[in-house]
Amino acid sequence: MALELTRSREFSEQVLNWIHGKGKVLIVAHDNPDPDSLAAAMALKHLLLQKTGQDATITYGGIIGRGENQVMARELEIAAIHFDQLELEQFKVVCMVDTQPGTGNNSFPPDRTVHLVIDHHPPRDVCHTCRWIDVRENYGASATILLEYLLAQEVSFGTKLATMLFYAIKSETQDLGRDWIKPDRDAYLHLLPLVNNRILQKITRPKLPRRYIQSYNRAIENSLLYHDLLVFNLYEIDNPDIVAEMADFLLRVEGVKVVLGMGHYQEQEILSLRTDQPDVFAGEIIRRVIQDLGTAGGHHMTAGGQIRQLKGDPSIQKELEETLTRRLLDILSLPVVAGEALIP
Repeated sequence: MALELTRSREFSEQVLNWIHGKGKVLIVAHDNPDPDSLAAAMALKHLLLQKTGQDATITYGGIIGRGENQVMARELEIAAIHFDQLELEQFKVVCMVDTQPGTGNNSFPPDRTVHLVIDHHPPRDVCHTCRWIDVRENYGASATILLEYLLAQEVSFGTKLATMLFYAIKSETQDLGRDWIKPDRDAYLHLLPLVNNRILQKITRPKLPRRYIQSYNRAIENSLLYHDLLVFNLYEIDNPDIVAEMADFLLRVEGVKVVLGMGHYQEQEILSLRTDQPDVFAGEIIRRVIQDLGTAGGHHMTAGGQIRQLKGDPSIQKELEETLTRRLLDILSLPVVAGEALIP
């Protein structure tokens, strides 16, 4: 990681010098944070504490919903405060990790200043208003970038932070099976001997509530096939992460190359797009599918979006599903056909 560490050393050195002595620091993770967002936030918090003496506050909106993420937050003692509990005026420096201003997937007010952005998603134009930007869209995980900062600044860290960062890269790239480059692999291998395997086992094999199992049943029952495209609708959900999880699961269906999933959560339609085709850029496709309806983004094989949908009426959701499906078929150059039930 020599070349990448040089870049990370220069950037992190400048940022740390700028932040030093400026007062309270806020680190914003994206709403309903995943392991990558949480681990990157904790790594930045540790870096700031060790190098500047400032104890930053981590915040997020929504919920930590997925079973694995709940166990991770509990077992690894991730210190984060819900956005509703904050008084924003007290913070003099605002950082975003694994998200950016204007993406629609974080709760930070769009009219407030963000000073630092560290992310691995395609950059948004609004980022140019931020003082410091390190957006590496070719990286598989934001955790990889933060590990480079720690190594470049020669900051030691314990097994819990190592386990967080490792699991973030592991889950974000599906064990280096998708959307990764050499720095992600280097980070994965560097962290592997430092991991607490007992805790990692707990995270990857959590006990699951019955309603979680019901989600599999609902996703399968509501899946429709259009050529090699599968579309499913979970309708009302109590955990926004479940849409992406079901999309990952249904991509394993034989003959399916692209999956679009959706579900209604607290006045929003949550969307997830998955593909195993290297020539299909999921992030760009979902932005075209949603167009003026909401916000979206992602990588080559994984993407997500949100559409403001105040009513969870099933007929309205079904109409939205049909609209998005037609758009997606057109983008993928597939003929419009009637959907075939996955399970007749």
